[in-house]
Amino acid sequence: MIKVILADDHTLVRDGLRRILESAHDFEVAGEGWDAATTLALVRNQPAQVLVLDLSMPGRSGVDLIKQIKEEKPALRILVLTMHAEQQYAVRAFKAGASGYLTKESASAELVSAVTKVAAGGVYVSMAMAERFAQSLNEPSDALPHQRLSDREFDVFRRLASGQTITEIAHALCVSSKTVSTYKVRILEKMQMPHEAALVRYALRHKLIDDQDEI
Repeated sequence: MIKVILADDHTLVRDGLRRILESAHDFEVAGEGWDAATTLALVRNQPAQVLVLDLSMPGRSGVDLIKQIKEEKPALRILVLTMHAEQQYAVRAFKAGASGYLTKESASAELVSAVTKVAAGGVYVSMAMAERFAQSLNEPSDALPHQRLSDREFDVFRRLASGQTITEIAHALCVSSKTVSTYKVRILEKMQMPHEAALVRYALRHKLIDDQDEI
């Protein structure tokens, strides 16, 4: 029996994941987290083999959370299940310590396969994401402007480009508006962009968001 912790800020999503896994009979849901704090508490106190983690929960950057969890519980395997299909998010998640990356459009059978493989010590990437990785091998090796950003800066960059205000971002990440404003200045400087509208155009051009994107 594989013990799994579910972490997503949407109750309906957690309910759906629980039903999918428990109907497969080889899994036991050991707990559910809905933000960074509850997820960390579960990881610290509830034995489990796999954490199924949404990247966009309240409290902090999903990539930062992965890093902290791997520092505290290196044996815990992390499967990212997210709405973000962009390759850069997957790359950052894997570098932080994730063992698998799956988008929420994936079929239920793929979720079961992914958790099983990750629990067994393997690495799981969906076919669509694997194709994106393969295509990226043909791209120029020089770092693109957004690749110069830290994980937190990249998160703030995408939120800005998706239309979130500084106040909304501050609330989502549990930091002050002043801190977000500082990140914004840094992002514009590092990417050599004159204003926020340029960030939006850049994000759309490089398919880091789409017209309907919502963090």
